[in-house]
Amino acid sequence: MLDMIIFRITGIMSESFTIQISSNLVKHLIDDGEKLEKKTKKSKPKTPKSPQRPRTVPSKQLSDDSETLQGAKWPLQPPLYLPIQPPQQNVELDTIRSVLKESEKVVERLQKQEENMLKEVTQRAKELHEKEFKLPNSRPMPCLDEKDACLKCYKENLDDPLKCASLVDGFADCARRVRQQLGAMNN
Repeated sequence: MLDMIIFRITGIMSESFTIQISSNLVKHLIDDGEKLEKKTKKSKPKTPKSPQRPRTVPSKQLSDDSETLQGAKWPLQPPLYLPIQPPQQNVELDTIRSVLKESEKVVERLQKQEENMLKEVTQRAKELHEKEFKLPNSRPMPCLDEKDACLKCYKENLDDPLKCASLVDGFADCARRVRQQLGAMNN
């Protein structure tokens, strides 16, 4: 058995120091524990022992204070067990988690419903657009030639627009005939 137990500790600011615990101190501490169990102890004759030196200690040393530490006893502390979480908090967390899961499910359902509605609205808009702008019978615009002739005449005769009066009368006659034809078809 080792006569000395040496602990090397590096503290703040990189200072290194050594704690030495002699085997006598360890025995003494063990014997104190047995003394508590046994009230009576047989006295042993003391035999002088030669002092032993520590092997090599490069830094500060604490002296063997086994005589001064004999009166100080360190009681064994029972282990301290901390609860993981109180049950009341677990219940609250569980309710919050369940509400969160339910609301996530609702959000997913709403997103799916939104996608379906978007598809449906897009399809209906497409159908309406096709119906509204689809010409059932593609007919040429009536009196298109007369209209173009009037516009050309007005552009050429900006100073004297009365020269285009005969073309305007021709366009008006054409428009009147088309209206009469459409009126006869609708009646």
